Amino acid sequence: MDKGLHFTICVVTTMLLLRESSQAGEEKDPELLAAPSLSPQDSRGAGEGLPTLTVTTILEDPYVMVRGAELEGYCMELLAALAGMLRFQYRVRVVGDGQYGAVAAGGNWSGMIGEILRREADIAVAPLTVTSAREEVVSFTTPFLQTGIGILLRKDTTSQDMSFFHFLSPFSKETWTALLFAYLITCFCLFLVARLSPCEWNEPKNEENHFTFLNSLWFGAGALALQGATPRPQALSVRVIAVVWWLFTLALLAAYIANFTALLSSGSEQLPIQTFEDLVKQRNLEFGTLEGSSTFYYFKNSKNPIHQMIYEYMEKRREHVLVKTYQEAVQRVMDSNYAFIGESISQDLAAARHCNLIRAPEVIGARGFGIATSQASPWTKPLSIAVLKLREAGDLDYLRNKWWESSCLRQSRDRWGPLEPPALGGLFLTLGIGLALGVLAALAELSSSSRRAAAHAKKSCCSVFTEEICTRLRIKGAARQSQETSGKANA
Repeated sequence: MDKGLHFTICVVTTMLLLRESSQAGEEKDPELLAAPSLSPQDSRGAGEGLPTLTVTTILEDPYVMVRGAELEGYCMELLAALAGMLRFQYRVRVVGDGQYGAVAAGGNWSGMIGEILRREADIAVAPLTVTSAREEVVSFTTPFLQTGIGILLRKDTTSQDMSFFHFLSPFSKETWTALLFAYLITCFCLFLVARLSPCEWNEPKNEENHFTFLNSLWFGAGALALQGATPRPQALSVRVIAVVWWLFTLALLAAYIANFTALLSSGSEQLPIQTFEDLVKQRNLEFGTLEGSSTFYYFKNSKNPIHQMIYEYMEKRREHVLVKTYQEAVQRVMDSNYAFIGESISQDLAAARHCNLIRAPEVIGARGFGIATSQASPWTKPLSIAVLKLREAGDLDYLRNKWWESSCLRQSRDRWGPLEPPALGGLFLTLGIGLALGVLAALAELSSSSRRAAAHAKKSCCSVFTEEICTRLRIKGAARQSQETSGKANA
């Protein structure tokens, strides 16, 4: 009995000691202490024994967006790719004050930069611009996106009144010039061939030729207007030129009508605001940027007079022109006479998603978006190398094309600009070949008629052919000389 009791006490004591040892081991395990509880809403890349990073970000389309109970977007996919390459797990949190990061009045930093400095987050993965001021307090990786500063506008606030000669816009000046020459050359060929062809003008001495030069011009103009015009061609050579000209004008009118309709429907007049200087000079639009953003401080620190004027305007009216979020800026551009100055890559997305928005051509201040870490962080260099590998593999380009895909088919000026002569080169070539065939056919007809006349009059075929040409072209001196030469030969 004593032995059984002693055995039972030993077993219970051993179990208690093992339990206490297991609990002590769990409390002293540093990896388990570093890994907080993960939830599907804010965590990714969970794995046994992997370090966990707290990631701060900001809600901005398409970088980070809320879809249901999860976050998605360009930065979320980039973060997942980096976690897979560097073998870490992470927990994502949205920045508390909704700011990117700027120095406050007391010298403290706000936004994502402030959270990293206060060690509330390990890294910031967001559209965070790399600037010298931020680089002094945190470290940045190699930029994963390149951008600049642009102007976002609403189309109807930038459209100009159509010019008095707007109907000429579908074709360039060179095309209109080529069309004029084509018209004159065709009409001259009609006039020439109608005179040379015996089927069109059988009796030059007694019969009037209906295809005078003025009538030829009228005939060509009638074809341009898709209207029939007299005189009616009878000879095959004249009809060849007429048919080719009709085909030419039909294709030309189709191109003109299509391009003119596109110009009217797309509102593709040249923007009156092309540069930041144009923005400063106008008085119809208010303009501003994100409060506390790197764009605001870019204009503040710039020595350019135009940039200083923009900064002074925004500083004096900061309560009215500075916006809190990017979404607010886009909505204000759509709803009022407001121009938003910000990251060009984000403006490209807004123009792709909202068809009534457009970005002005000028982009200044080339810069990049980087991942921010603390200056003592061991993750800076590995993250930079991973970003470079993703760029070399084409993964960053894939993400860029995926999240910046346009949802509307905009008819830009590049697509519907004035048609240049090379675009109609085949049409002009066809017209030229038709004119040459018409002239050759007229000469063949005249040659055949001259051979018959020469055989009947027992004269030289060349002399009869020359006489016919001189008669039809009203070359009196040459015709008289030809007749004298023919009379001496007969004598």
